[in-house]
Amino acid sequence: MAQTMALGVRRIAMSRHIGWGDASAVRLVSSVASEENVDVIHGHGAKGGAYARLARSRRAIRAYTPHGGSLHYSRASPIGFMYLTMERILIPRTDLFLFESAYGQKVFQAQVGEPGAKARIIHNGVAAEEFVPLASGAEATDLVFVGELRLLKGVDVLLDAIALLHREGMPVSATIVGDGPDAGLFRAQAERLALAAVRFPGAMPARAAFANGRVLVVPSRAESLPYVVLEAAAAAMPLIATAVGGIPEIISAPEALVPAGDSGALAHAIRATLTDLSAASVRAAHLQEDIRRRFSADVMTDQVITAYQQALRAH
Repeated sequence: MAQTMALGVRRIAMSRHIGWGDASAVRLVSSVASEENVDVIHGHGAKGGAYARLARSRRAIRAYTPHGGSLHYSRASPIGFMYLTMERILIPRTDLFLFESAYGQKVFQAQVGEPGAKARIIHNGVAAEEFVPLASGAEATDLVFVGELRLLKGVDVLLDAIALLHREGMPVSATIVGDGPDAGLFRAQAERLALAAVRFPGAMPARAAFANGRVLVVPSRAESLPYVVLEAAAAAMPLIATAVGGIPEIISAPEALVPAGDSGALAHAIRATLTDLSAASVRAAHLQEDIRRRFSADVMTDQVITAYQQALRAH
């Protein structure tokens, strides 16, 4: 990022959970804001959002973009009660809420409270170079998954769907790209199901990963507005995804959406897509144009700057 940041980059350590280091991190954010005479302190995610809104600055507005985090917890659990109560306490210290999806705003309202007129929905945007079409590699498999290897991402459901297709006489191949806490669990599942046509090459950049398959599958149990879906759609790649979180705000074609956790429905969608890849490619081309119109980085940037300016005037 430093190559595109005119004012440079300052790195401040952040732990995943609440700790003693958070107080010093907030002081450092306050110090940087004072030294640079900043207009906006924008925090992303629960921790970043807390740092931004607790920092001391009379001049700057404080913007917050939730990214799941504390919103995944239940208020019934002690840690969830603590996190969600802190989120509620910080609402008055927030000059601007920028939600990446209507789904994200809805969850915040249900879990935390009403952000009021300070809220804006600004979808994530993809850069111009992401719209360059991709060609599948010579050794590309039928399917490719790209993401963190944990149960929340539904890789186990995808493996069950592939096994079901194998039993029905359709030998589907797949590449599972990524790493994470449940990687060993998924490799063991693939071995147990005798899925020799499923490979695990590890983590790699998204566009490099896309070339490993002809159809991207996003079998997540929960998401907000995943960049991997936007990036694949921008590259005109056929895809199948679960109808969770903000994904239906990106994809409207019913053929490309399946219920989360349903290996049978996912297998049916995979069979239909691979049986008629030309139709899937036409849908992907239409979706690419929609992404260019609604989810480009230029559109996102203009909307964010406008929101900053409105909040600064109000401040």
